[in-house]
Amino acid sequence: MGLGGLGHMAVKFANAFGAEVVLFTTSPGKEADAKRFGAHEVVLSRDEEAMKRQLNSFDFILDTASGKHDLNAYLGLLKHDGTLTLVGIPAEPEAIGAMPLVRRRRRLAGSLIGGIAETQEMLDFCADRGIACEIEMIPMGNINKAYERMLKSDVKYRFVIDVGSLR
Repeated sequence: MGLGGLGHMAVKFANAFGAEVVLFTTSPGKEADAKRFGAHEVVLSRDEEAMKRQLNSFDFILDTASGKHDLNAYLGLLKHDGTLTLVGIPAEPEAIGAMPLVRRRRRLAGSLIGGIAETQEMLDFCADRGIACEIEMIPMGNINKAYERMLKSDVKYRFVIDVGSLR
């Protein structure tokens, strides 16, 4: 879910792992990029009918969104014994219904970051497969403009500061 910062890398990784990748987004304009990164299907999460067609379909959902969204809607997309893992951290706590979890033995999990060995394994995997983060390089002098753009969600994936611009 989601295709900003972490989300676009999740799509690339899942595709490289051989998964059937479905991206959920609120923005119809993200479909072309999602497919370029390896998504097989893009579902607009605000489209109730599109979401209904996905009910009980997934073994695993990786939720990279940090904005407010209804986790219960995504729990309903899991199969029996499916897992929803959160890696994005919403600013406000979410209310989770017990029945979607208990009735189908679904799991809600979370993860932050691995240790040094896992990070090295991920970097080696990326190097072997040519997986890289999508970035927009900015000079240090544009840091305030970049921050304003970030607040407006006008960022294509990641800003990277050109340290050469510090001279």
